[in-house]
Amino acid sequence: MDSNNLLIAKKDHVATITFHRPAVLNALNTDTLWELDQAITFLEQDQAISVLVLTGEGKAFIAGADISQMKTMTPVQAREFAMLGHRVLRHLEQSRLVVIAAVNGFALGGGCEVLMACDLTLAASTAKIGQPEINLGIHPGFGGTQRLPRLVGASKAKELLMTGTPIPADEACRIGLINKVFPGEKLMEEATTLAAQLASKSPLQLAYIKALVNVGLEVELAAACDLEVASFAASFTSHDQQEGMAAFLEKRPAKFTGR
Repeated sequence: MDSNNLLIAKKDHVATITFHRPAVLNALNTDTLWELDQAITFLEQDQAISVLVLTGEGKAFIAGADISQMKTMTPVQAREFAMLGHRVLRHLEQSRLVVIAAVNGFALGGGCEVLMACDLTLAASTAKIGQPEINLGIHPGFGGTQRLPRLVGASKAKELLMTGTPIPADEACRIGLINKVFPGEKLMEEATTLAAQLASKSPLQLAYIKALVNVGLEVELAAACDLEVASFAASFTSHDQQEGMAAFLEKRPAKFTGR
């Protein structure tokens, strides 16, 4: 697909989207959000792709929303912008693709909100992560006030949201906001390795696990466990279940197809 603000690549079962607005530190504007939404749909339609890596060009993953666009917004326009951001990040969160954020630099504001909608996050040791919107006289609008407390707890989330102070990658990892930290020069190598590892698993089960965890966080435990039981039973109608168990008994690597 054509895109002005994203670079899209595919190799084997893994796709990579690179945010490509380095002059403004990959800030999110309306066009970039629309392109991201379209890119996710484009990649979902390729059944060979099961894992998506998001990263940024230059010094930033995403340094936030584009303030030059936001400054003159009316309340109606701000609502539309926030609703677009929510829709795109919900699409990312609910996609059948496993999404890895490879945070190469600043992940602030909307950038932090994007990584929180991903399934796993790896970061360069020099990365800075946070929600500094309060310093602009606003608060997060793409889910930051909701996903952040679910990841790090209410008290720590309030601290980060109310002070607006970014934190280094190692602290973000310690509090559970991201998964792992690597030297910057190793980040994409590690992200690629993780993506390949995940892509070797059953695409069907990756999608099931992602959906079960996400939905389970939004419903009561008993209902979530019922969903798990139903999904577990449905797994036994799949080719991947037959192949995985046969491969285990035959002591060979499984060849999953997502069926």
